Amino acid sequence: MIDKRIKTIASVLSDISDGATIMVGGFGEAGSPIELIHALIDNGAKELTVINNNTGNGEVGLAALIGNGQVKKMICSYPRSSHSKVFPELFRAGKIELEIVPQGTLAERIRAGGAGIPAFYTATTIGTPLSEGKEIRNIKGRDYVLEYGLVADFALIKCEEADRLGNLTYNKTARNFNPIMCTAAKVTIVQARKFVEVGDLNPEHVITPNIYVDRIVEVTTPLIESQLIEKGARYP
Repeated sequence: MIDKRIKTIASVLSDISDGATIMVGGFGEAGSPIELIHALIDNGAKELTVINNNTGNGEVGLAALIGNGQVKKMICSYPRSSHSKVFPELFRAGKIELEIVPQGTLAERIRAGGAGIPAFYTATTIGTPLSEGKEIRNIKGRDYVLEYGLVADFALIKCEEADRLGNLTYNKTARNFNPIMCTAAKVTIVQARKFVEVGDLNPEHVITPNIYVDRIVEVTTPLIESQLIEKGARYP
């Protein structure tokens, strides 16, 4: 019987090791798998390359992972946001690398990686520093920059409901990067707010089919980033 549910959050991440490339779902706090990120801090893996929309906020979740010195490089669209302080300080001190990717290009690079498309052309960064050193091709009179698809060793994902097979639904805008990241990682690890029986999910509501999911752990009362920041919380 296929059953991808894992009982403990620590064991679901046990094989993540130094130097791994990890995609982390979320758009700010929406869809951010905070419990999985905190478990990764406890895991202790270092020299990580992390792909995310931003670089975290406050001193919890992704910001805490960065602040703990475990991230070597960030690939993201927004290195600074309303409550970001950890990453900017480390970057200014030259202690972490950054690759900025426009948000639409970031989404397409992940989608392309998951679809097995090695590269594509886009006009988004033409004439900006982000196109420097990249291949540029003129197509029908317009210049385009070559961008490569992104893949990862692991994806850390947050969903709303999951069955034991690994079919997932999401809570509204918490879908954001999560579904495409599921397709672009060798191993997809999911925290689900609720486990349901096989057949209970409406097939029309399943956003991520089970073929893209490897492990699931139930987190019934997930942490909310903004509430933690308001309380001045930090991890570990």
